[in-house]
Amino acid sequence: MKIEPARRADAKALARVHAASFDASWSAADLATLLDGPGAFALMARHEGVQAFVLARAIADEAEILTIAVSPDFRRRGLARTLVDAAARLAESHGAQSLFLEVAEDNPAAIALYGGAGFAQVGHRRSYYARPGVAPVDALVMRRDLNRRPA
Repeated sequence: MKIEPARRADAKALARVHAASFDASWSAADLATLLDGPGAFALMARHEGVQAFVLARAIADEAEILTIAVSPDFRRRGLARTLVDAAARLAESHGAQSLFLEVAEDNPAAIALYGGAGFAQVGHRRSYYARPGVAPVDALVMRRDLNRRPA
């Protein structure tokens, strides 16, 4: 598996992975717009095509993971953790002190992944995620400290 930067030209491939991962997926146009935004960066994992990616942005001293997606056939192989850690290093290299994300409170696998990657819950957003045919789901706001300095 090769981890490399994702660019606007990769938006269609990223959208395919996102659609396989989320009911309310983002289009290639949505992803291209986000990739063009200030401070945006993305990393993707390739193996016979794009199999996973993380999209984030770093502005001033904070960074945020906007989305992460892994193709169903490539889950449970450590790709998401690899991408989260790589995004954290890249955010840190851009001067970010903290990396944030939101995760659905009904997604224990993702919550465990982020907890294992050094994130801690710092907030709660009610009815953040719309779900077709069911009530919206709350989000947990999580943060990972970057650029730690010894005391």
